[in-house]
Amino acid sequence: MAEVFFWCAALLLAHTYFLYPLSLFVLDGVAQVVQNIRAMRGSDAAEDLVASRSPAPSVSLVVAAYNEASCIEQKLENSLAFDYPAERFEVLIGSDGSTDGTDEHVLRCQDERVRLSPAPRAGKTTVLNRCIPAARGDIVVLSDANTMIEPDAVQKLVRHFEDPEVGAVCGKLRLFNPTKKDYEESAYWSYESLIKLYEGRRGAVVGANGGLYAIRRTLFTQLPPSTIVDDFVIPLRILEKGYKVVYEEGAVAHEETTEDYGKEFGRRARIAAGNFQSLRMVPGLLLPTAGFPAFAFWSHKLLRWFAPALMGVALVANLFLLDSVFYRFTLLAQGLFYALAYLGKVGALKRGTAKRVASVAYYFVTMNLAIVVGFWRFLRNSQRAAWDRTARAS
Repeated sequence: MAEVFFWCAALLLAHTYFLYPLSLFVLDGVAQVVQNIRAMRGSDAAEDLVASRSPAPSVSLVVAAYNEASCIEQKLENSLAFDYPAERFEVLIGSDGSTDGTDEHVLRCQDERVRLSPAPRAGKTTVLNRCIPAARGDIVVLSDANTMIEPDAVQKLVRHFEDPEVGAVCGKLRLFNPTKKDYEESAYWSYESLIKLYEGRRGAVVGANGGLYAIRRTLFTQLPPSTIVDDFVIPLRILEKGYKVVYEEGAVAHEETTEDYGKEFGRRARIAAGNFQSLRMVPGLLLPTAGFPAFAFWSHKLLRWFAPALMGVALVANLFLLDSVFYRFTLLAQGLFYALAYLGKVGALKRGTAKRVASVAYYFVTMNLAIVVGFWRFLRNSQRAAWDRTARAS
């Protein structure tokens, strides 16, 4: 029985972190071969998106802001410089009871494309429930106040909506740290971005990043005010309705990470609590009748959320299997991995590949510890929906 538990846990962990991405690569390769065969036969093949001759759709950039006085002017300057027809673009800032002068900074902007929607503090979800229906654009681009978007990103997001089956488009968020080039999250973030790229080719990106994504305004449905991870639930609801959620790697935004690792751990735990909360909001994606989106949701998300439990099961089951040399080796490998994570925490390795590997191991372990904390908050219903801005080095 211990052997069964060990291998079930090990295979599920291997699936979510390695086999699922590999299956995406294989599916993409098969799709490419099929497309090439159709092209050789002269049949109609899917073509790359081209610029539409019809007028560009109207776009509203919606930004939920809470005490963002330090960056809101830069955000407005960045947003108004987009390479998009000015007459078909607006910026709607939803202030969530800001008390630091954020509203005054927005009101000082003389550009008529900028609107402010202030209200008492109630949480980001309430801001989005208020602002997205009030947006004038057919396409709503959602972003954070501290995220700076490249000038051509909106055009690259919007062109996907020429396909009526596309309901949402996720952009590429590049994280940077002004004081630490090779920070722990970089390798994992690159890995996640690669998975999103291949999921997008299947029309099933499982969740977006809040820094940059776009949706059809008519597909938005009001969220429960207690929703914690809106940027996860909104695209999933669109996916659940049968629309595609795609990924545009050319639509790039930049966001600074925090140096406060205590607050960063809290952010991850908050997201984890929201992930568990989201299960009741998208029940259709839990069913095999949803097809590939359900497979992606289970493989990319649900198994990740249960990874801490699977890691615990693998470790405990391994302790009952030490009569075998093979299982002594697997226990040693697990012990070395956690030891490496500890070295990454204390910074015992000063340079080179070993330091980077230890840092990634430490990030992986703390990420899963944050899931445990988030799950506990979810069970106790103690995670607030309202968010606090994260302090950054600059």
